[in-house]
Amino acid sequence: MKILIIGGTGELGQWFTRFFSRLGHEVAVRGRSGRVDIAQRLGVAYAHDQDKAVRESDIVVISVPIDATEATIEEIAPKMVRGSLLMDMTSIKKSPLDAMERLAPEGVEVIGTHPMFGPSIPDIRGQTVMITPSSRCGRWLPYIINLLDGEGANVEVVDAGMHDRVMAVVQGLTHFAYISIGATFQSLDFEVSESRKFMSPVYEIMLDFVGRILGQNPHLYAMIQTNNPAVAEVREAFITECIRLSELVSSSSIDDFYDLMKNAAAHFGDTESALKRSDKLINTKISEIEEMIRSIGREKAVLHLRSGVTHVGTITKVTPRTIIMEKKGRKPVKLKIENIKLLNDSELYDWKLANLRRIKRDISVILPDRADPSVVCNVITEMGGAGVVSADVIDRYEPKQSATFRIKILGDHNPDEVERRIETVLAGIGCVRRG
Repeated sequence: MKILIIGGTGELGQWFTRFFSRLGHEVAVRGRSGRVDIAQRLGVAYAHDQDKAVRESDIVVISVPIDATEATIEEIAPKMVRGSLLMDMTSIKKSPLDAMERLAPEGVEVIGTHPMFGPSIPDIRGQTVMITPSSRCGRWLPYIINLLDGEGANVEVVDAGMHDRVMAVVQGLTHFAYISIGATFQSLDFEVSESRKFMSPVYEIMLDFVGRILGQNPHLYAMIQTNNPAVAEVREAFITECIRLSELVSSSSIDDFYDLMKNAAAHFGDTESALKRSDKLINTKISEIEEMIRSIGREKAVLHLRSGVTHVGTITKVTPRTIIMEKKGRKPVKLKIENIKLLNDSELYDWKLANLRRIKRDISVILPDRADPSVVCNVITEMGGAGVVSADVIDRYEPKQSATFRIKILGDHNPDEVERRIETVLAGIGCVRRG
């Protein structure tokens, strides 16, 4: 397929450019910034002649900010050709879908989509994509569903109006509440970083989600609040309930507070499952710290998720937010736990194989009667924990059955000590060192 992504130089547009390219489609991008360098980095064409690219594409994807979506549709839709598909990736659906249906020529199919994930997600597997069909998408709808489903996405087909009403809560209420908490911290002049010294697991998780939202593009979140008409009703209901709850607390109406919370829990339903899921999230965070603590005094490797650098050394201290790691011949480093991933022993060994030099030692021995040199090689190679990378037979001698083995030793081990251990093992199976 030939796919043109309008807004393909934006973050989400770049994500789907990589996604469609990986599936073998011929992708071109166009962006308001004119960033040809981004297209080059992605390995796709930049649509300098936008009208020509629209006419030649099987699928045109609109991936632009919410407030620019309808204007972009007005520009692009009339130029589409019969048999092609026009689809958008906006977080509201009714107005973009109406515009695409109204402006696209007869014979052009229309589908609304809303990926429920951001561009930081590495893979579409397990992620939800909402699809809002139009009155004309008979040919393309099964294709798009099968494409996404085949890559492991959770595809939900829903009416555009229903989508916007639900998103008013899923996005509108969630963002509004978290941004309100962040603004409250500012109003109170509350030291968020200092409060982490006192945090419970629940507070820590809440704090991280508040920070996650506050760290995003404010324009995008303003558009979600202002462009979905259903958000206003949700927002007002939230403010009303906040005021009611505050008044109950201020008046010390314990019974009324009790009733409010119990009634909300009854409407929420299945709080027991929610408790179990949140326990699982909390325990995951706790187990990460516990594994760090168990690693104190041991050589470990941690991958820094932002820089991609692997740090190898001995973990000497663990706090709720940081670890201190000592490296051979270097100053200790302090790393934030949220920025690192603790690698297991196998991953540490693989890193050493890829990054450390290897020292060669040759050992010649007289073998026991009927001994197989290749089996002896396997015995030596099994000493990987002692620093042995590999062992090979490089020479054979007759009439006495003897052989020379070339041993490769990892550079972070003392080769003399490793050689002595190998000699001990060889003597134990009846070999006698030559020379």
